[in-house]
Parts: sequence; C-alpha cells; structure tokens
Amino acid sequence: MSTTTAAQSKQLNKKELKKFQELLEDKRKAVLERARQMLSEGMTLDANDLPDEMDLAASEYLQSFFEFRLRGREKSLLSKLDLALKKIEEGTFGICEICEEPIGKKRLEARPETSLCIKCKEDQEREERTMG
Repeated sequence: MSTTTAAQSKQLNKKELKKFQELLEDKRKAVLERARQMLSEGMTLDANDLPDEMDLAASEYLQSFFEFRLRGREKSLLSKLDLALKKIEEGTFGICEICEEPIGKKRLEARPETSLCIKCKEDQEREERTMG
C-alpha cells in the first residue's frame, strides 16, 4: 500500500466515500440541469422593453457575454466534479494534488470537488495575488 493510499484510508472510510460520491453526482446533475435549462429557456429579452436599437444591441451583447461566462464556469465545475468522481474510483479522492497529504473532511464537505488541501489552496491564491 502506498503512502498516499494509506493516508487516504486513514481519513475516509467506504461509507464516507459513498457519501462524497453521491454528493458529487448530485452536484453534477444540478450543473447539467442548469445548463439544459439555460439552453432551452434562454435569457430572452423583450424588444418592447428597450427604447431603441442601440439599447437592444447592447443588452443582447451583455446577455451573450453573461451566458458565455456562466457556461465557462459551469464547464470548469463540471470538469472538477468529473475528476473528483474519477479519483474516488481510483482511490485517490481526498488527497492534495500538491503535497499529497489528506484534505480535511470539513473542506471536502464544503467543496467535495477540491483537489487541494486548505494550506496549498491558500498558498496558490497568495501566489496568484502577487503575480496578477
């Protein structure tokens, strides 16, 4: 048994892993449902509510930009959820990708799709702030 697998087995038992798997699958279904709903309903504007063509064009542009951004975030979240589900199958769920230490249960309960422990995430955010 590798140290990563040993560390993970100390942290999460089969019942807990099953709970996280169900939570991740529920979140995944919700993301897909929101995406389907957005595509089917759309965020339509009523041209009668806008005084002229310039307002209509600007509003349509903002609407498209908003939908594009939302889809980007949803796509990113979906990728993270899929990766977390794959890690459960592989037996590596709950292990930080950087330091390979167990991720705290409270952090996993708050963000089961996370791949970093709180310390490594804070380090990453600090580095991002100084770089950008």
